[in-house]
Amino acid sequence: MMDVPNLLVTDDDKAFRKVVCEGLQRRGFRVIEACDGREALDLIEHSRVHVAVVDVHMPYVTGLDVIRHLHERPSSLPCVLMSAELNDEIRQEAARMCAYDVLSKPLKLSQLTAVVSHALNDYYGWQPPKAG
Repeated sequence: MMDVPNLLVTDDDKAFRKVVCEGLQRRGFRVIEACDGREALDLIEHSRVHVAVVDVHMPYVTGLDVIRHLHERPSSLPCVLMSAELNDEIRQEAARMCAYDVLSKPLKLSQLTAVVSHALNDYYGWQPPKAG
């Protein structure tokens, strides 16, 4: 059982990525960040990541490409896809690749935290520590 889950946040918008990472860290998660899909895939191969939070539209390797690659691996991890430009095609492709959830930007940190917590519980039986 993990004490503190490791999250990967991938977005080519540095300011947005920093805000999300800091918010998740304040909520008790360990967070590593990637600026694009290529860096995300490298970090996943060389780091212990429990949940990947990935933007759709990025240079080099898109968020859908990241999820597609992870879907083909023998050991899966939950992936949360996010985008400011969601459409039915993206949602359908994300469903085919078994994305855990798809969130529309701008997103609320409370919404992202809830989705990440549910993914951690569903995949690993993780529960957040009790306050107090």
